[in-house]
Order: sequence, then structure tokens, then C-alpha cells
Amino acid sequence: MRFAVGLAKDNVEERLEAHGLSRRDFLKYCGVVAAAMGLGPSFAPEIARALTTGRRTTVVYLHNAECTGCTEALLRTSDPFLDVLLFDAISLEYQETIMAAAGHAAEEVLHKAIADPNGFVCIVEGAIPTAQKGIFGKVGNRTMLEINNEVLNHANCKAVISYGTCAAFGGVQAAKPNPTEAKGILQVFPKLAPKTINIPGCPPNPINLVGTIVYYLQNNGAIPKLDDKNRPELFYGQSVHELCERLPHFEAGEFAESFNSEEARKGWCLYNLGCKGPMTYNNCPKVKFNGTSWPVAAGHPCIGCSEPDFWDQMSPFYG
Repeated sequence: MRFAVGLAKDNVEERLEAHGLSRRDFLKYCGVVAAAMGLGPSFAPEIARALTTGRRTTVVYLHNAECTGCTEALLRTSDPFLDVLLFDAISLEYQETIMAAAGHAAEEVLHKAIADPNGFVCIVEGAIPTAQKGIFGKVGNRTMLEINNEVLNHANCKAVISYGTCAAFGGVQAAKPNPTEAKGILQVFPKLAPKTINIPGCPPNPINLVGTIVYYLQNNGAIPKLDDKNRPELFYGQSVHELCERLPHFEAGEFAESFNSEEARKGWCLYNLGCKGPMTYNNCPKVKFNGTSWPVAAGHPCIGCSEPDFWDQMSPFYG
């Protein structure tokens, strides 16, 4: 069945259909994205148009000091497979984890992509080592510090998406004693703040990345409204605590005192076991991973992974 959501974007509809994604499934997914953005289901066709009409935006995806967990979370999502949907809706030119090219060929692809006169969006994963001029992280015999400086400050770079807590705030690499002096993107390049969007999480829910890109496409390259930590208020405007399904137990003073207690099995509040939900801003309870679950629903306290310095400031993770 052909998609009837607008003009084709380089035949993206045909490619999605070839991967087994029907028009109905596609619009259903767009409804999930709309809900994550705080819109009603009636906005699903508009989300679909943003993903399937117009020229595909060139995207460069850089990896710095990290575990690649954010990419792995993205590639392992389903219903539909986000790599199929997202990577067909944009023109992903450079991404070290999944690209076939290597060595000099890969570097040539990168330089060609950032030279696109129509501009590009850069998604960054991982913190930047800055100690000793960045010597502790290299790609292609250049430091990550040098590469990010060239790409993010390039005149053609229209927006920067710091994807994951490492890129946004430094993450585990920046945890004490931080011997490589790893830092988040805006700590290294504060002048990029007007065009930088932080999507923190360890890993983030990929829906938040898709929603950010959808907003960018729908609004002709505009940046969504951000909080004081450059996070989109669309996804980080409320605390985990406010959205949590265990909130009624908190308000009733019903707290689990151990993980193997009857109260824990009944779904009582995990605050006394170290839950950092009241100090953490994210939409995890609202937009579950793969639409299935999230840590607190599985019986694990929130560890505050979308907050700056959570490895130091939120630990110990258990009460």
C-alpha cells in the first residue's frame, strides 16, 4: 500500500514499505511521536509529512568518548524499527558505527557532508576529552576535540544535537576523578548554545531524538523551546516524579523499604530505596522504551541519568 501523507521524499515511502512498514503502522508510530511531543493523535499526519516531504536533511553523526549505548538503543528499537524510519527520513551521511566506509574513505565522506551548501545537522554522542589538548581520544589520527571543533563550528552546521548524557553533560567519562577532563559539548563550546539541543539520558529514549528532528523539520530549522540546561521542554519539561505511576503511593506515604518486600511487589514508591525521580527531568514514565516499560515500572529506582553529573551527584544509586 502506498503512503498518502504528502509528496515523496526521495521515495522514502517505497523504502519503508519495502521494509514491511505499512501506512497504518507508520501513522500509528507518528501518533506515538505526536503524543511524546504533547500533541494529540490528530497531529500524526503532520508528523508523517515532516518525515516524508521535502529535501532530506543532511546529518553527520559524531562519536566521542562513550560506550555507543545511545546508538545501540536507537538501532534496537522496534515498532517500527527507528533506524529504518529515521535514517530514511534524513540523509545520514556519516556515522562510524554503521557506515560501510572506513579509514580515508570515511574521512572523505565526512568532509564532503559538511561541505553541503544546504547545511547539515550534527548529532554528537559522547563526551570530549580535553586534557593535554585532547590527546586521550582520537579518530583518524585527529583528536576528538579537533574534529568537533571543525564540524560543530563549521559555517554550514545549522544545529547540534547532543545525544545522550555524555555529549550533553560529560556523563560517566566526566565522573570523578575525570583524568581525561571529559566534558559535554557546551562545556567545550559554550558559544554554540543558541543552536545546540541536549537530549540527555543513559541512554535516552530514541523517541526524544525523533521528536526533536520532527520539530526541526516541521518548523524550517527552528530550535524547540529549551530549559536552562538546553533540553527541549517538549520532553524534559516535567520531572519523572510528576509523571510516575507510583506517585499516588508517594502522596499516601507508602514507601517500599526493601526490594524484596511485599510493598515493593505491590508497586509502592521507591523513594526510600534511592529513587531520584523528584530531582530528574525526563519523560520516561510517559514514553516507555519500545513502548513497553521503564526502570521504575520494572522495580528499579530512577538514577537521575538525564541530569548533569549524575554519576557523582546522584550516587549512591540505592538507599
